[in-house]
Amino acid sequence: MGAIERYITHGIPPGSFLLAVIDNNLQEAIARADDENLRNLPAFVAFFYKETPLSCWGSPDIRRAWMAKKQQEMHVAPKEED
Repeated sequence: MGAIERYITHGIPPGSFLLAVIDNNLQEAIARADDENLRNLPAFVAFFYKETPLSCWGSPDIRRAWMAKKQQEMHVAPKEED
């Protein structure tokens, strides 16, 4: 869950298995999953579907846009108060 949280909050890319899940690429997710992740693949998909913004997963283009947005947010200096 830490890798998912870092991705959603900060746009930090997770490992290849989760990237495939985020990209909605079932074939690649299965190919990259170890035994435990393979058993839990439906739970990962359900989590993204039910618990995360639709704008953060579903295709490689959506993932890249999310990562760029979050990484840009991290580099924007906070506004100073008057």
